[in-house]
Amino acid sequence: MFDHVTIRASDRAASEGFYELVLSTLGFERTYSGDDFAEWDTFSIAQGPPVTRGLHIGFLAPSREHVDTFWRAGTEAGYADDGAPGPRPQYSPDYYGGFLLDPDGNSAEAVHHGGARERRGVVIDHLWIRVADVGAARRFYETVAPYAGFRFGRMADDPERAFLKADRGSFSVVAGPPT
Repeated sequence: MFDHVTIRASDRAASEGFYELVLSTLGFERTYSGDDFAEWDTFSIAQGPPVTRGLHIGFLAPSREHVDTFWRAGTEAGYADDGAPGPRPQYSPDYYGGFLLDPDGNSAEAVHHGGARERRGVVIDHLWIRVADVGAARRFYETVAPYAGFRFGRMADDPERAFLKADRGSFSVVAGPPT
């Protein structure tokens, strides 16, 4: 669903080590690493500034066991726990996720949905992007989202969050210091 997502790190080597470790547990291998950025197919890291902070990114896991392994590998390597693996029925009945914080404090999640979803390359299931003005972001996405295959989903009237979905994946703009 996402063509590509790039985050900017305060210490690229530290962030590259984190994502190399946790993405490998989901079966994703680094496809490029050069002076400018490191890439895992559709996801990449570049050196900041500006540094990406406050982002939440969910990576599609092939099974619940992969979610558990993602979280366990990260916490055993000393990365901060941002939510132990388990069901999250508030998102959907078959949602299972585990969360870690990357070196810059971004929330990285492995998520499995009960039904199989196609995995070509690194599949980013969803993003949560923090914005200063949810209303302005909502108005912007009302204009451009249909051209990218997105539509507003549940919680359409929430003043703190706008949720957009497509056939494969979703993203939200959430009130907070901009990502």
